[in-house]
Amino acid sequence: MKPASHGAAPLEAGRVLPSGRQVEIRHGDLAAVVTEVGAGLRTLSKGSWEILDGYPPDRLCQAGRGQLLLPWPNRLRDGRYQLAGQTRQLALTEPEKGHAIHGLTRYASWALLESGASSCQLGYLLHPEPGYDFTLHVSVEYRLADDGLRVRVSARNLGLAPAPYAAGAHPYLRLDDRGVDGWLLRAPARVTMAE
Repeated sequence: MKPASHGAAPLEAGRVLPSGRQVEIRHGDLAAVVTEVGAGLRTLSKGSWEILDGYPPDRLCQAGRGQLLLPWPNRLRDGRYQLAGQTRQLALTEPEKGHAIHGLTRYASWALLESGASSCQLGYLLHPEPGYDFTLHVSVEYRLADDGLRVRVSARNLGLAPAPYAAGAHPYLRLDDRGVDGWLLRAPARVTMAE
């Protein structure tokens, strides 16, 4: 991969797209579009088959479609959690249900670090904020290959104290009218810890 240039998000008639810059990658008949906003996977297709139920670039991502969920997936009831004997309070990002939902990076502008024909890497520096006073550098690499899409999410704690961290993703798979019977989803995962 080669280093990417860091420019403004694409403009359409003088406006920035809600999902920001679009990074297209291809390998054979596989194609994907990754967004600057949230470093999400907006589309994934194999030939004419749309694998993801994505969204158009001129719309705000709805319901977490293709988004990364960092530094926590799921919901924190009342936006609270306990850490080292202290109660932490996050902003409620799903106020109608009283939750802090799916982390802090979903609508952030990520930097394009590297880009090639079949892969790209984006990064984001998560600064401390009320309720999550930790500094993390997070990155994601999307790579298309003969065996499909590979996604690698990494996080590095840049602070002095241990930081709570978890990662998730929200791909919305598009199924045909036969339902899920007969489908096989393989999601090998690996965790590595740096000292």
